[in-house]
Amino acid sequence: MLRIHCTARDLETIRIAHGPDPLWEIVCSLCRLQDRDGRIAFGAWRREATGRIRRGGEARDAVRALCELVPRSRYFPDFLTPPPVPQTGGVHAGIDRVLSTPRGRLRTEIGLLTIHAGAPAAADELARGEVAALERLGSELLTYHEVFVGPVWQRIETAVAADVAWRSGVLATGGVRALLETFRPMISWQAPVMEVDYPVDRDLRLEGRGLLLVPSYFCWRRPVSLLDEALLPVLVYPVDKTVVPDTPTAPDQLARLLGPTRAALLYETATRGFASTSALAGTVVVSVPSASQQLGVLREAGLVTSRRDGKYVLHSVTPLGLRLLGNRAGAAAEEPS
Repeated sequence: MLRIHCTARDLETIRIAHGPDPLWEIVCSLCRLQDRDGRIAFGAWRREATGRIRRGGEARDAVRALCELVPRSRYFPDFLTPPPVPQTGGVHAGIDRVLSTPRGRLRTEIGLLTIHAGAPAAADELARGEVAALERLGSELLTYHEVFVGPVWQRIETAVAADVAWRSGVLATGGVRALLETFRPMISWQAPVMEVDYPVDRDLRLEGRGLLLVPSYFCWRRPVSLLDEALLPVLVYPVDKTVVPDTPTAPDQLARLLGPTRAALLYETATRGFASTSALAGTVVVSVPSASQQLGVLREAGLVTSRRDGKYVLHSVTPLGLRLLGNRAGAAAEEPS
């Protein structure tokens, strides 16, 4: 069991990540490739992944290398899942943060991995922070994401958006206690301690730093946390796998009406429930200034609303925007998981 000790300040700053974290999905999916858990939930994905691995090439090499860093053990290096940064989201930004890990931390965590599961082939080079080894790791992470995670990213986003919308609504209407109740039975609240179903017995003291709850598609049955208690406290939890993305109305009909970029932005805003300009830009693959300009057009037309939240501008679809989409894109974000 993991016991998370909370102060009053921690309860005030518990928050839910706005969307899936690409690095956590990479790590959790590597676990699912190896442990065979969730045969119904992941069976089709696993069969497709196995077929791609058998065909060899860069995909197979990436899996083999990454499985040495994320082995079938109770430990994998924390540096593989750096804290998400909303304004620079996406897999490329996440990989950049992995590769910028300080050398001292690389050495420590590769050493822990060696103790728990044996040394990976590139252990010495990674522990020394050699540029070539880090670049190779970055290439392997990107290849793995493109081949094994990217094809199901819409499903991941839909499931996570539904979970976030549900729990955010509970938090808004019932407060933190009601939010924590939604995680039973894997998490129970015994004030001032959060008791989490966990494979090992440990304590985590938040000490006023708050807690980031990260919803994950490939996480299975029980939450995951970081080992290093000095890092930003994170608890990754599994979302409902039965949420299926609708076929978007936007691409053909809306694209002719609004243009492809604005249609895609409107659809993604509706699917996510709310999202920052940079997150939408990354999903639609346009620059942030371009996304901001196009969202401004949608806002003037009454299809989206925007509000500033600290450094970020968050966008959400209006009822008129949902009607234009046929109410289909927003459905996944409104139903409980």
